[in-house]
Amino acid sequence: MIHDANDIVCGATVQANICIVGGGPAGITLALALAKTGQSVLLLESGGLKTDDNIQTLNAGEVADPDLHSPADKYRPRCFGGGTSLWGGRCVPFDPIDFQARPWIDYSGWPIGYEDLASYYPAANALCEAGEFEYDARLATPGGMRPLLQGFVPRHFDVNGIERFSCPTNFGARYHAKLHAAQTVRVLLHATVTRLLASRDGSRIEGLDVRNGRDVGFSVTADQFVLALGGMETPRLLLTSDDVHAAGIGNTNDLVGRFYMCHVAGTIGSLQVNGSRNTVWHGYDVAADGTYCRRRLSLRPDVQAAQGLGNAVFRLHHPRIADPRHRTGPLSAIFLAQNFISYEYAKRLVGDTPPTVATWMRHGLNAAADSPSTIRFLYHWLRDRTLAERKFPSVIIRPRTNVFSLDFHAEQVPNPDSRIGLAAGTDRFGNRQVRIDWRYSQQDIATVARSFDLLRGDLAEHDVGHLSLAPNEPDIETVVRRDGAYGGHHIGTTRMAATAASGVIDSDCKVFGTNNLYVAGSAAFPTSSQANPTLTIVGLALRLADHLAAIATRIPYVRAAQRSITVS
Repeated sequence: MIHDANDIVCGATVQANICIVGGGPAGITLALALAKTGQSVLLLESGGLKTDDNIQTLNAGEVADPDLHSPADKYRPRCFGGGTSLWGGRCVPFDPIDFQARPWIDYSGWPIGYEDLASYYPAANALCEAGEFEYDARLATPGGMRPLLQGFVPRHFDVNGIERFSCPTNFGARYHAKLHAAQTVRVLLHATVTRLLASRDGSRIEGLDVRNGRDVGFSVTADQFVLALGGMETPRLLLTSDDVHAAGIGNTNDLVGRFYMCHVAGTIGSLQVNGSRNTVWHGYDVAADGTYCRRRLSLRPDVQAAQGLGNAVFRLHHPRIADPRHRTGPLSAIFLAQNFISYEYAKRLVGDTPPTVATWMRHGLNAAADSPSTIRFLYHWLRDRTLAERKFPSVIIRPRTNVFSLDFHAEQVPNPDSRIGLAAGTDRFGNRQVRIDWRYSQQDIATVARSFDLLRGDLAEHDVGHLSLAPNEPDIETVVRRDGAYGGHHIGTTRMAATAASGVIDSDCKVFGTNNLYVAGSAAFPTSSQANPTLTIVGLALRLADHLAAIATRIPYVRAAQRSITVS
């Protein structure tokens, strides 16, 4: 059932066995999985079915360095579906090495292993609508996928790893009907949790203070509570709830909000590929189930260990759009349309500095001179992206000059000084806003720089092409700073650990010291991997659902035993 909290009267109390706070991919996955258990499930979503500017202002906050991080309200839509209402659909599982304690990376290591999550990945892949759980290019499509660069077998990289793409699936729209029909699940829209109410001894959560869209207050009680609010809002709510725990819930060791990671990502370099254009395939292949799949170059685990690097991948990318010397009509057409491109993509697709009149003119000439290609691209985009149910994932354009740039997507190592905290300003409910202090480290720079050098050497060794930094890229750190923290990947702020001394939640995602409070989502990840987080968010939520279901079956027996002790 899906209802609107605006219909709830002031002072009412809503009850459930399990209460999930947050209607993004983690929260919706939990609700779907727990609907099968017979437990009453309440899912609270701050927004409605679509984003609303008035509600979105609750995400406002401050950023310590605006040159390195997007504004606090970007990439965090308050609506049913959460981040999946704007994601690009890229699905990639974490690698086994990501879960390991690596001596060369401080604070690395999960209290669970890859094998503990592996059995949940296929179901996660299905929920994300990314097709079969097969991430080997040799097996993902009939006859295998086309090679990225013909004859290229690098010493330091795996060329058979792939990415699969969701439709992209908006979980709110896709699973609306299923949740509405679920008899044991109640979804409340326009329900903003303003405070977690801890018991007097702080050992459990007794309830929630909630406000609806009309600022009318009501309460929620449940046996178990799950925070699925994302990597920024989860620590904010824990820190704000300081009535019993003076430093905030779960923050005895000052770890809530610390270790804030995104990904170190962007576009780098200039790769002149030798030979004809037919030796390169940087686009998508389509699996038998219709899923778009794409190869990338993955830094091998043994190389990461030998070189002391984080995890990293590269993808072939079109030249920087802002530079008209690519002479490619469709790229110039995108540049000319930059004011119509959404914020999430425009800052990576267009130039870093205001273009001159001469630049605009040269792009106009490119679009005109290469008009047949421009028209074909526009038709393809309308048919395969705008109108298609399963959308073509991204801009793929063959440059006329056979010169490419590289997309890089690298692990950001855990750093306790990179953090989400509370700002001085408050929202309309009187709660302090979020303060973002994202910091990269020299080890992050080294991962990108050394990986770039290794790839340059591998390409030269095979005489495949010449890779160098672009003329406007004096060094790797400048490139990393240019793109800063990557988009909506908010990771690590309530990290999972073996003990409370090193993390906020345990291996079952339960907050240390609080018996009935859990965290779902990428805030739980101790490390960031090279992979986009959504698939692992969903997989970890499915694992948590199994744990909560097992606990729920024990609660009646525990209560009966407690009553027996009280009577005697």
